[in-house]
Amino acid sequence: QVHLVESGGGSVQAGGSLRLSCAASAAINMYSSMGWFRQAPGKAREALAGIDSDSIITYAHSVKDRFSISQDNARNILFLQMNNLTPEDSGMYYCAADFSLSSRALIQGDYDPKTLDVWGQGILVNVSS
Repeated sequence: QVHLVESGGGSVQAGGSLRLSCAASAAINMYSSMGWFRQAPGKAREALAGIDSDSIITYAHSVKDRFSISQDNARNILFLQMNNLTPEDSGMYYCAADFSLSSRALIQGDYDPKTLDVWGQGILVNVSS
């Protein structure tokens, strides 16, 4: 069983930046895609950014100009650089991986998130105004 562990969350003031990391216990290039998701209290889980095995990247419109996803295949780590954060960006952030979906499908597709192959445990981001 592959494990994903997020780190880098915490509290930051509006306008600040955070860099999230997702460390995988196995090679990440075996997945069709990996991505970042966010869930705010009382809201549905939201897909934010995905990258697939061909390095094609897809962003949700809400974060396209502020967030940047990248991966380090040598160290099996997925990153999410988040800039110009607002209180609306607060929530639990999760990384996930799937063996079949492209990054576009991962971020823009209509599917049950529970069907993704692997999820991290999540990490909290709190942005204060």
